[in-house]
Amino acid sequence: MEDPAFENLLIVVAAGFAAPFALGLSPRLRLPAVVLEITLGILIGPVLGWADVDEPVRVLSLIGLAFLLFLAGLEIDIDALRGKLLRSASIGFAVSLFLAVAAGLLLNVAGIADEPLLIAVILASTSLGIVVPVLDDAGETQTKFGQLVIAASSIADFASVLLLSLFFSGQATGTGTKLLLVGVFVLALAAVAATISRAEMLGPVSRTLRALQDTSAQIRVRGAFVLLIGMVALAEALGLELILGAFAAGAIVNRLDNDEQGTHPEFRHKLTAVGFGVFIPVFFVSSGVSFDLDALVKSPTAVMAIPAFLVALVVARGVPAIFYRGQLGSRRAVAAGLLQATSLTFIVAATAIGRDLGLIDASTSAAFISAGLLSVVAFPLAALALMRTTEAARA
Repeated sequence: MEDPAFENLLIVVAAGFAAPFALGLSPRLRLPAVVLEITLGILIGPVLGWADVDEPVRVLSLIGLAFLLFLAGLEIDIDALRGKLLRSASIGFAVSLFLAVAAGLLLNVAGIADEPLLIAVILASTSLGIVVPVLDDAGETQTKFGQLVIAASSIADFASVLLLSLFFSGQATGTGTKLLLVGVFVLALAAVAATISRAEMLGPVSRTLRALQDTSAQIRVRGAFVLLIGMVALAEALGLELILGAFAAGAIVNRLDNDEQGTHPEFRHKLTAVGFGVFIPVFFVSSGVSFDLDALVKSPTAVMAIPAFLVALVVARGVPAIFYRGQLGSRRAVAAGLLQATSLTFIVAATAIGRDLGLIDASTSAAFISAGLLSVVAFPLAALALMRTTEAARA
């Protein structure tokens, strides 16, 4: 057995370091780091040919994808999803899914993309991990506007992950069987959550966790990682997608880790540091490295598909925000729609699954990722501009 080479991994992690560092040197450039990470990946991969996705990069990239979905699940505040907020967000997503299916069918008829259902699932998603920091920087996370956008994005994230696992798992089983497997997964999820909750209430367990949580053992972080890998392994064993297991693991941690007494305030910061400091940049940079630039450039249809996909994102996720107008006003409803239409992380994951299953080709995947990059660059900036205009008008 040959020893693995780390040259490719070194180039990839160096690009992952360079992206946020460069943005830090240029604070006026309001650009999410993920955009530059994927762009640098395209530069060092298809453009310059410096790096390739070999086994070390592939393994760390896979863990990065799992960690990304884990942290997305960790962002979802289940307790906040209730009452009028839940009703508005749910109605918005139902309309969004209808529009996404219609857009998928139109794109199929136009010859721009095949597999309308997969396209619809991709269009119905929102990048919660990108939207939340934008709202946080704007001081909007606790406002009615911010809570509504976060609730809608949470439902879109969860539903998209579930639908992707249900209809596009790599296992060749029928939809009915997959529904049964999802039911088994949910029951297992509930059993794991209940077991963890009861175990942590035991005196010896609680004392041991407190004693070891800030030592070199970092026992809570290790426990979260065991849960993440365990849920991914369970989803894989049931023939479901790993992203469902990772997302569910984050939701479990979020639900159980209330820390009302403030015994471990740094726990979530540590998880974020591990995810975004180590694994997640490898996933985004390697996604750029594996980006099929030739397939995009050599296909006029794929190039024309980029604005079509961008418009489809606005239609599928932006238009339903019209239902928020009564609560937020017209301008803020448009801003909410733009933030909901911001999508990239799920696009990267879902198009990779679609390519593995042979449902979409390399050029369609590249066009969709390009549209996602543009949405992350343009939509949050436009939404923030609208929000500032609204505040100026009120003042």
